[in-house]
Amino acid sequence: MAKLIYAGNVSLDGYMEDGSGHMDWTISDDETYAFWTDFQRAIGTYVYGRRMYETMVYWETAGASGDQPEVKREFAQIWRAAEKIVYSRTLQAVSSARTRLEREFDPDAIRRLKESSEADITISGPELAGQAMSAGLVDECHLLLNPIVLGRGKRAWPETLCMQLELLGERRFRSGIVHLHYRVIV
Repeated sequence: MAKLIYAGNVSLDGYMEDGSGHMDWTISDDETYAFWTDFQRAIGTYVYGRRMYETMVYWETAGASGDQPEVKREFAQIWRAAEKIVYSRTLQAVSSARTRLEREFDPDAIRRLKESSEADITISGPELAGQAMSAGLVDECHLLLNPIVLGRGKRAWPETLCMQLELLGERRFRSGIVHLHYRVIV
């Protein structure tokens, strides 16, 4: 059975997006990129909300012309090879291969996906991940804690969520980013 993993960048004060809805404050140096690319190898399916999908669909064509560093081309290849599910009520169509659009989040569909998948699944986007957490579906969290305080924006965790975590590992990068790997305690 596959694990459902909440994965992404987060600020020191717990935000995934700044007050303008941007994520350009995240650090993406070669060391961190290589680590995150290696993490993606075990992922068979990405589950996104609309906004996160619109950010990530860049990888559908990135690096195809060889204009990216090797680590980014490798990430793009991994991303393109994975299945993608986008949950959105407003997105009209998806523009990447191996991608399907779903209108409503269905916890039972995610349970079935976990049971039938051989490779792990990531869920990204705080609102969608919050629904999965509230339904008890998330098994682990892999967070890249960035050394920045944003003060406002989109929170990484729903305000009403209460969840106990067990630290499984951490890694510190030269950039000041800290990778935190947690297991959700049920």
